[in-house]
Amino acid sequence: MQSFVYTIQDEIGIHARPAAMLAKEIKRFSSEVELEVNGKITDASRMIRVMQLDIHCGDQITVRVEGEDEADAVKAIMEFFSENL
Repeated sequence: MQSFVYTIQDEIGIHARPAAMLAKEIKRFSSEVELEVNGKITDASRMIRVMQLDIHCGDQITVRVEGEDEADAVKAIMEFFSENL
């Protein structure tokens, strides 16, 4: 398993559009991806569940990735966050 912590920079946080884009990005990989924020954990490949975390600007999220292609998934997710959130 690999993990990293990211602080959300987008002033709106994670709303519908970036949640959908994130879920789409994650579904490219076979690894399981979880997001944790403020003690809540969810499956990051599910847009609605990501939105239910109510992630705001300045929130620190922990991303955990486990599976065969976890290294590639972590790299892609980190790039997604830095470019979009």
